[in-house]
Amino acid sequence: MDNNCDMAVRQVASIHFKNFIAKNWAPHDPDEQPKVSHNDKAMVRDHILVFLVQVPPLLREQLGECIKTMIHADYPEQWPHLLDWIKHNLQDQQVYGALFVLRILSRKYEIKSDEERTPVYRIVEMTFSHLLNIFIKLVQIPNPSLEIADLIKLICKIFWSSIYLEVPKQLFGPNVFNAWMVLFLNVLERPVPIDGQPMDPELRKSWGWWKVKKWTIHILNRLYTRFGDLKLQNPENKAFALMFQKNFAGKILGCHLKLLNVIRVGGYLPDRVINLVLQYLSDSVSKNSMYNLLQPKLDILLFEIVFPLMCFNDSDQKLWDEDPHEYVRKGYDIIEELYSPRTASMDFVSELVRKHGKENLHKFILFIVEIFKRYDEAPLEFKPYQQKDGALLAIGALCDKLKQTDPYKSELEHMLVQHVFPEFSSPAGHLRAKAAWVAGQYAHITFSDQNNFRKALHSIVSGLHDPDLPVRVDSVFALRSFVEACKDLSEIRPILPQLLDEFFKLMNEVENEDLVFTLETIVDKFGEEMAPYALGLCQNLAAAFWRCMNTAEADDEADDPGALAAVGCLRAISTILESVSRLPDLFVQIEPTLLPIMRRMLTTDGQEVFEEVLEIISSMTLFSPTISKEMWSLWPLMIEALAEWAIDFFPNILVPLENYISRGTTHFLACREPDYQQSLWKMISSVSYSRIIKHPFLFFF
Repeated sequence: MDNNCDMAVRQVASIHFKNFIAKNWAPHDPDEQPKVSHNDKAMVRDHILVFLVQVPPLLREQLGECIKTMIHADYPEQWPHLLDWIKHNLQDQQVYGALFVLRILSRKYEIKSDEERTPVYRIVEMTFSHLLNIFIKLVQIPNPSLEIADLIKLICKIFWSSIYLEVPKQLFGPNVFNAWMVLFLNVLERPVPIDGQPMDPELRKSWGWWKVKKWTIHILNRLYTRFGDLKLQNPENKAFALMFQKNFAGKILGCHLKLLNVIRVGGYLPDRVINLVLQYLSDSVSKNSMYNLLQPKLDILLFEIVFPLMCFNDSDQKLWDEDPHEYVRKGYDIIEELYSPRTASMDFVSELVRKHGKENLHKFILFIVEIFKRYDEAPLEFKPYQQKDGALLAIGALCDKLKQTDPYKSELEHMLVQHVFPEFSSPAGHLRAKAAWVAGQYAHITFSDQNNFRKALHSIVSGLHDPDLPVRVDSVFALRSFVEACKDLSEIRPILPQLLDEFFKLMNEVENEDLVFTLETIVDKFGEEMAPYALGLCQNLAAAFWRCMNTAEADDEADDPGALAAVGCLRAISTILESVSRLPDLFVQIEPTLLPIMRRMLTTDGQEVFEEVLEIISSMTLFSPTISKEMWSLWPLMIEALAEWAIDFFPNILVPLENYISRGTTHFLACREPDYQQSLWKMISSVSYSRIIKHPFLFFF
């Protein structure tokens, strides 16, 4: 807190303080002696709120994390006066500090169950009238600064956390709720200030006023999708839904359409804002009253806003050229898809033709056919490559609908031959990739001419050698569908060695679980025919597994694609072992490759893949001609790992049992958690099956 001290030193001190609080304020082990006395805790609680409003933003974030830890541990029992402090400071000059702390407090209860949400009602009762007054004053300020945006954003976040699971009854009053909605609609309609917007796209989307816009849309979408549904059974909730639909749903729709129109005239909207607006529109399509409001503007929305968002664009091309690995990652990342305007556009079109196909499917397909026609007629240097890409994406996204609908389902093969398959040799790499993806979507249709299926399959296989990485990746994923649909494996059998070789080259470049899924499909399809390749496959998958694990450990992210791909590698190994189960001698050759994985992953390091490792052990012990000493050395490791894992994560669902046997005592854990129980018993049964007499360790259950 020393203003005379160097800022770098103060920052390091704040980080150390945050880490100390996180570790020692509320120990996880109830038997552990507290490292911070009650008097010291009281002193910190009394002072930290005062300090919070005095420090610069760099230090405030660290103190905020400390307050979060303290609130989760102490509020309301040990910190009953916190809410009084917030209420008092909402009425004087320390508004920002009060909002900052109230945001942390409200977030504690954001996803709590009903019985744990009681404190929310007290928070709303004591603070929301003051929040409303502050909000009213803020929106009336002419030419507001960026600091005003920060205050409004905090109010939005507090409101979001408070209504995330339910609208508190204190807000049910029509005057109160109406007042809040007038403010949100005001913020939604108001243009974002032009002055001060960063030019850099990454900085621009995180600019304060765009954040305000995003959080406002978040709140309105949440109110509409969760609480504005007329199908709700609870009479009170249904009354709220009727009021919301009648008074606000249509106004929000109108504001959203105006926002999207900014794109149409060449203006800027952040991707996340576009995504959220399109989500609201997708939800509106299923409600007749909302669809009737949407219908007069539907053609402009569909053809001039939504479809262009589906098209390959200049930003995509830049990323394709400069960082193809990042292009692939973004294209197959679930989180990226959730926030993507392109995915939201596809969802909107799919929902539109699902709910109102009679009015919209035919005109949309005519629009796509017109794009195909213009593309075919244009000279090479003037072909609308980006529009063709969007048209192919639309055809792929509507795959399920088109397969079931006359007259389109009888024309699908012709459409593929005429408009999709030629793009396998397109000069535009993104069209070669899109052609592979679309072909994969339609691989399961009945081809009247098997030569067309064969040509597509060979084109997909050729795509594995494409100079552009995204084309190779999309080709691998499409191949999975073609292998599943292939009735005559002789089409693939001659090129199987080269195919596997290309697979592993690609796995060396890209960590993606879908790659492994395709490999699993091939192994499953060919069964025992994979025997000549089984050892090489396991060696390559083991090497890929270690690479993925190293990446996952370096990134330290739970949802890291490397971690997911690592699990996929183990599953693929299990599939290979099952496919060659009638060839026991192979297991002796494979064992040295898999032992290091099993050894390492039978420690607590492997708790995320424990089930997959047990599956591999099951196969190695059941199908191998003998159980080697090296394999038996895994038994105590497995028992120890189960014990440690159980104590840390599921102390109440595991029961230790002692089984005394002739050569010592083994502690066995009978697991009541179904998935692990199944894996464990399968492994034990494979050890004991037909070997109980042969081995000195006797297990009877």
